[in-house]
Amino acid sequence: MLFDQETIRFLKVAIEKDGYLELPAHGNSMFPLIQRGDVCIFVPCSPGSLVKGDIVLFNTGEGQLIAHRFIRKEANLYIFKGDTNLGYDLPATPEQIIGKLSSIKKERHDISMQNSSARLWGNLIMALPVLSGILRKYLNWKTHYAEMWSTLWRKLNSL
Repeated sequence: MLFDQETIRFLKVAIEKDGYLELPAHGNSMFPLIQRGDVCIFVPCSPGSLVKGDIVLFNTGEGQLIAHRFIRKEANLYIFKGDTNLGYDLPATPEQIIGKLSSIKKERHDISMQNSSARLWGNLIMALPVLSGILRKYLNWKTHYAEMWSTLWRKLNSL
């Protein structure tokens, strides 16, 4: 989903004014930690305070909102990557950074980013890049077979 610059400015003002911003997750680039339907709670942050592994909400030059893991800073650019993505995102400027993930509201429970299992997962996914490829293959397989079974189910129901 793309947002115009006025909406992105509104989100930046809202997170500063309210102290947090709640947004539903739509993609699967942070699977399994963040899944579709989870509600992500972001808090304001200064780009200089980011620590490797933080999950950061930022906007692309095209107006897309993305929440990916902070990898490193190069000059005045910030490098991010989704846990199931094989490559890095285009670098972001400090002005593109909106907030840092503080917790995730799941269907049955909440997860704080201070939780030891969330921190462990972040360290694991960054230390073993091969996990991103395994997760990507799993998601592709799952999508393929879900579509296949859905089509088969529709055909059986139409008989």
